[in-house]
Amino acid sequence: MSTPEPAAIPETERFSLVATGDVLLHESLWEQAIADGEGTQAGGMDFGPMLAGVKPYVNRADVALCHLETPLAPKGGPYSAYPMFSGPPEIADGLAETGYDICSTASNHTFDKGADGVDRTLDGLDAAGIKHTGSARTQKESKRITTLKVNGVRVAFLSYTYGFNGMDWPNGQTWRSNKISQERILRDATRARKQGADVVVAAMHWGTEYQQTPSADQKALAPKLAKSGKLDLIISHHAHVVEPVEKIGKTWVVYGLGNLVADHSTPGDPNAEGLLTRFTFERSAGAKRFKVTEAEYVPLLMTKKPPHRVLDVRKALKTKKYGSTDRARLQTALKRTTKVVESLGGAEKGLTTANP
Repeated sequence: MSTPEPAAIPETERFSLVATGDVLLHESLWEQAIADGEGTQAGGMDFGPMLAGVKPYVNRADVALCHLETPLAPKGGPYSAYPMFSGPPEIADGLAETGYDICSTASNHTFDKGADGVDRTLDGLDAAGIKHTGSARTQKESKRITTLKVNGVRVAFLSYTYGFNGMDWPNGQTWRSNKISQERILRDATRARKQGADVVVAAMHWGTEYQQTPSADQKALAPKLAKSGKLDLIISHHAHVVEPVEKIGKTWVVYGLGNLVADHSTPGDPNAEGLLTRFTFERSAGAKRFKVTEAEYVPLLMTKKPPHRVLDVRKALKTKKYGSTDRARLQTALKRTTKVVESLGGAEKGLTTANP
């Protein structure tokens, strides 16, 4: 009688998630995209060169999340920047080319161009093959939990904002975007898990603009969300500057990713500095929940002079390819970003810098 083969032990499930800051298009940036598109076969605007600095991280991640803060205009415009944004739809193609899989869209600028702006934005992301969460074209769509299958793992993405700059809901449609509410977030996270999500990620648009410390609202709510056991990761946007990364209980909280692409006229160097974060999730055989086994970050800098580019600060310093900035500026960005990001003890709990 033959001896039965031992049962195979399931392998550890694993995936990496990259997240970056606000995509906030000012006139100088779409002018740069026009310049970069000149002479190419496709012509028109090309945001690919502007985003090339983060592509090695984004493209190699198992799933990559961006934050499209502003609505998209019709192709050909008209475009507008602050205070009522309406950006070129070609940015969606640039994000897709860079490797982004999904964008959060709930922000204080979601309603800048009313219901039409919401519809155009989501249509544009769909056309580029990018999933989205945080705003909706229909009431039915607003009730869906956006879930992606990543290496066989079901990852749900939620998106919320503190408000809409005082603007009314378009046509009184209160389902058009998601406002921050502890009860709403935890209810949605519970619903996501009931629908089969293995991991739940919340993107929060909150904080105090240009302040590199968490706001009172962030300090009050983040621990409640992190300790609820319903969320696996919390990332944040809105302040336009980098904020700390903290581990609360078992959940990592990124208080502010700063900008990915933007060109503020507001004085202050920190608003040109951003952050890319990468989290590796694992679930060993027999375990019920995933846990973060690696938490990493990359300091970024958006150059203020043409050609406008997002730079991986450490790589630029190492290769001595500074673009339109200089070594001293990169060194300042690296020092400030490192100090801020690690100011709440993240490094002591395993937070490190990342390589592509």
